[in-house]
Amino acid sequence: MPKANRYSRLIEAVFFDYYQKGDTEVAFEREDLERAAEQLNVSLPKNLGDAVYSFRYRNPLPEKILDLQPPGMEWIIEGAGRSKYLFRLVKINRICPNPSLVAIKIPDSTPEIVNAYALSDEQALLAKVRYNRLIDLFIGANAYSLQNHLRTAVIGTGQVEIDEIYVAVDRHGRQFVLPVQAKGGSDQLSVVQSKQDIDCCAEKYPNLICRAISAQFMEDDLIALFEITVDDQEIKVVDERHYRLVPSDAIDADDLQTYASRAP
Repeated sequence: MPKANRYSRLIEAVFFDYYQKGDTEVAFEREDLERAAEQLNVSLPKNLGDAVYSFRYRNPLPEKILDLQPPGMEWIIEGAGRSKYLFRLVKINRICPNPSLVAIKIPDSTPEIVNAYALSDEQALLAKVRYNRLIDLFIGANAYSLQNHLRTAVIGTGQVEIDEIYVAVDRHGRQFVLPVQAKGGSDQLSVVQSKQDIDCCAEKYPNLICRAISAQFMEDDLIALFEITVDDQEIKVVDERHYRLVPSDAIDADDLQTYASRAP
């Protein structure tokens, strides 16, 4: 059985084991997947957590679950503790780059060898952001990559993974922690990931100011950066900027005059 179909059958069975008409939250545990696999005579995946992870971040839920979404609402899966999860019905919230926002030209500092061997959209995006110091430019402070693909556990949420995490300091001495989501292609910001990134930083770095960042490819060398927050289960944009990576000779006097006129 294809993995996607096996995961769909398991998650659908668990949902309907607990769902009652009118529910807006449905709690379940990882062991419920084991029980569902036995009932359906489906072999368990080696990584049982991946069955849940795939629907939290990558794939749509099964059609029978989606059919229970009222207009303007959608089901998401949140972590609720170690090996515990929660289907939650929330308002549909999509944030995409604003196509009418002006792009700021930045001399491309990405090493050619990195461009040649980047293996995925996400990794290529994180590398371009890092080598071109786009986080520094975006927040106006010195930022340093602390770790990528940080995996840790958060109280009340369970295991989380942050694409990359930066720390930063500004001219006033304020220190920041910056969880970064990387989105390539048609991927969209995830309220689940945004909320858990912020919760993780609040727990692990309580003395630092958390500013959650999302980076998204619009084109190969056009990158949108958002500062985001979560308010009442919805992603809200604090700031958005677009950066176009170009050869240094592609920035002319007119560009520089334009940027000078925008300076505060």
